[in-house]
Amino acid sequence: MPARAMWKGVVRFADVRVPVKLYAAVEDQVVHFRLLHASDHAPVKQALVNPHSEAVVPYGEARRAYVTEEKDLVMLSDADLATLEPEPSRDIEILQFLPSQAIDHRWYRRPYYLGPDDGGKEAFFALTEALATTGREGLARWVMRKKAYVGALRLHAGYPMLVALRHAEEIVAVEDLETPAGRPPDERELAMARQLIDMLAADFEPAEYHDEYRARVQELIATKARGDRVAAPPVPKPRPQEDLTRALQASLKQERKRA
Repeated sequence: MPARAMWKGVVRFADVRVPVKLYAAVEDQVVHFRLLHASDHAPVKQALVNPHSEAVVPYGEARRAYVTEEKDLVMLSDADLATLEPEPSRDIEILQFLPSQAIDHRWYRRPYYLGPDDGGKEAFFALTEALATTGREGLARWVMRKKAYVGALRLHAGYPMLVALRHAEEIVAVEDLETPAGRPPDERELAMARQLIDMLAADFEPAEYHDEYRARVQELIATKARGDRVAAPPVPKPRPQEDLTRALQASLKQERKRA
């Protein structure tokens, strides 16, 4: 089934306008369950409950509040929060053009594909070619579905993508980490580590990696649906602690046998 556009916008920088469509580049594959009452399998539903009276509170009577450091309650209504929503816009404003890979992976949140919108194919392909020949990526800002985003406009396999980024407050600086303590490896250990890395060197094949837990959940569901018995998983035995030299030697020996 062809991908469906989820939003339309216009990439803008200087006097250039490029009408585009936004497509999801990833999709969540979550196994969804229903909550049932154990005794009669009747569906149950979640409710808001007053902890003092244990009475169910209708959603319309619930209010949001923020607890300050002084333990005071600041009440916020939907109207209050609505005043903070960004102004609706279809513009994807390019703020800057950065060197390729200037934004590291810690900042990535969610990717989207960009496709040409009606009447904008020539500008779309010109933008794609410009990104490819200059080797740069755009830093963009846009509003979609009442939420403001900052993102990177870049190419993937020659196709434009818009990658929503995290904000600065969400990134943990490396400088905040405690420096690891311990002895440095000796030359023999370094040589074995380099040899092991070379033996395991390979190209990334994304099709080989799947959500194994999701697959096990689906297999469990299929097993129980057939009425078959579910076998208990084996209890893993604790592995003895090994020093670095022995661990490297064992790993090299195993990889040589595999090769």
